[in-house]
Amino acid sequence: MKRHQRGVSFLGIVLIGVVVAALGVLAARVVPTVIEYQSIQRAVQQAALAGQTPAEVRTAFERTRTVGYFDAVTGADLVITRANDRLLVEFAYDEEIPLFGPAYLVLKYRGSSH
Repeated sequence: MKRHQRGVSFLGIVLIGVVVAALGVLAARVVPTVIEYQSIQRAVQQAALAGQTPAEVRTAFERTRTVGYFDAVTGADLVITRANDRLLVEFAYDEEIPLFGPAYLVLKYRGSSH
């Protein structure tokens, strides 16, 4: 009885390696933007609780921004409205990640204080 060999060929291993490497590079470029978004979201939450006026909220956000080392959103980019005797702080921004040649990955981040 003849047994057939089973397993992955060398070409299959190379192809799997290329796909895993491409996903790793993509993740390495996306993860820092997600961490930055989370820092901005935390700063917006803290600023919304710290200020009673839009100017105070922007000032509190700018203080947190200088410590948090993020620059995608500034105090001027915040949209501040009053809702039910509270200040609602919203922000939105886009992050472009170059992939190769003319191809980019565009991530659209939005957030607000609760």
